[in-house]
Amino acid sequence: MKNICVVLADGFEEIEALTVVDLCRRANIHVVTASISDTKTVTGSHQITVIADELFDAVDFKHIDMLVLPGGMPGTKHLQAHSGLCAQLKNMVAEKKQVAAICAAPSVLGNLGLLSGTEACCYPGFEDQLLGARVSDKEVCCGEYTTTSRGLGTAIAFALKLIERLSDRETAAQIADSIQFQTSNS
Repeated sequence: MKNICVVLADGFEEIEALTVVDLCRRANIHVVTASISDTKTVTGSHQITVIADELFDAVDFKHIDMLVLPGGMPGTKHLQAHSGLCAQLKNMVAEKKQVAAICAAPSVLGNLGLLSGTEACCYPGFEDQLLGARVSDKEVCCGEYTTTSRGLGTAIAFALKLIERLSDRETAAQIADSIQFQTSNS
């Protein structure tokens, strides 16, 4: 079974985070949510409060196959400022593991140099922070170890792509069918 960690910071975009959690769990991917603050209680950008499974520092990353960053503001700024998270993102790619980000959060990957040479997308206005990437307007873009997406409206497509990358295309298609999601041609 594959394991992912969805990182939560105060001000995260709720739909982007919880869509990944929900759909990946439907696909039998083990998901742990981790708060980067000193409490498991995290409040999103639209004042929806959730309780994370773990504190970030308690996560055993050697068993994590993918690290996922939801966007939102000021959540993305908090993610960028967390030195432990930034170090772990670099470690994941160095270990040939996957990192994924949606909305404004691909800027975190870009500012760390993790998108260099890859196709990437983000929420409009953050393109200049996708350092070294070939910026795209696709819903979801994949590099060898990276997956990026544009925003809340692409959250389902993003989550399905993560399922495909961690499981297979058939599992992603089954989940899409079960939720009545029609994939686009992008």
